[in-house]
Amino acid sequence: MATCVIQYDDIISARAQAIDVSGIRRVFELGATLANPINFSIGQPDFPVPEPLKEAAIEAIRADRNAYTLTQGVQGLRDAITARLQEDLSWQAPSDELGLLVTSGTNGALLLAFLAILDPGDEVIIPDPYFVVYPALATLAGATVKYCDTYPDFRFTADRVEPLITERTKLVLVNSPSNPSGVVLTGDELRDLTELCERKGVLLVSDEIYDEFTYEDAREDGRCPSPARTSHNVLLIRGYGKTYGCTGWRLGYAAGPKTIIEQMAKLQQYTFVCAPSMAQAGVIGAYDLDVSPHVRAYQRKRDMVEQAFGGVAEVVHPGGAFYAFIKVPATAAGSATAFVERAIERNVLLIPGCVFSRRDTHLRLSYAVNDQTLAEGLAVLCDLMTSSA
Repeated sequence: MATCVIQYDDIISARAQAIDVSGIRRVFELGATLANPINFSIGQPDFPVPEPLKEAAIEAIRADRNAYTLTQGVQGLRDAITARLQEDLSWQAPSDELGLLVTSGTNGALLLAFLAILDPGDEVIIPDPYFVVYPALATLAGATVKYCDTYPDFRFTADRVEPLITERTKLVLVNSPSNPSGVVLTGDELRDLTELCERKGVLLVSDEIYDEFTYEDAREDGRCPSPARTSHNVLLIRGYGKTYGCTGWRLGYAAGPKTIIEQMAKLQQYTFVCAPSMAQAGVIGAYDLDVSPHVRAYQRKRDMVEQAFGGVAEVVHPGGAFYAFIKVPATAAGSATAFVERAIERNVLLIPGCVFSRRDTHLRLSYAVNDQTLAEGLAVLCDLMTSSA
């Protein structure tokens, strides 16, 4: 019997070939090969999941609540989210106009949103720098990315976005607090962006995975500024992994125009089916927990970063998240990638800016590490920046 030799490279889709391996995961995997690296590369909290959330998830497993849930999410979690939206945004969701969908992480919510909204040839506007998944999601949807250059202050404003809007634009994606820069837009900036999108008939998607990690100097009325606070014409994406240290639970939600949410839910039926059942049970009581001590600790770490690079390198003030986007001095290396390679030689892992941007001038530092590790790593980086290349 003849053997048929399959040329596997020939059957890979153009869609898959158009997407590169995540630069973040590549450095993360490199870190696993080093002995005790100082790891500033990965964006996840260094604190454990709160005990009440662990116990709730464990209890759900032991009580055999391990089956599929409704696609939209378990009612207890939906009720908790609805109460939170009412408290934080004065939203009544779900309602006749607003819908709510529990998703497999915020990435899952974003993927469903892109697939529900974008057709091949449509355009989506994202900030540059951007979170790495955004261009890939557009590729999966067959859409075209329009990059909004936000250098040097990383503010994704209506004035910068408006010239990019065309008749093919369907979606504008804002991320505040931002990954990779940590910049938090003001309420006025977000209101202007919302009004622009409404005027142009474009959907504004607000990725607020770091909403709880907004520091005191960037909060307004004690809260994270959000475009959803002034309009229902916003698709809001939030999650639990960053706030409660449970990134591996893959749990988020989308809330917004009911028509959009219904289409996302339909797509979820044929993809993720539902978010993990035990994770949903685990976070029902999450909003009763006080995470402010963690937020204050990360604000202090942010201050350590800014103080360390004062007079050494340019750092735009991070108002939230747990990242700093640092401009590599021209005298330190030819590019951010070259500098990261030098840092790896000193056992320090970072992500070069080209992973998040069309430029390679900056590097992303995640300060979600303990204070001693942070101080040691900052000393190495400052030494590299002030010594000759």
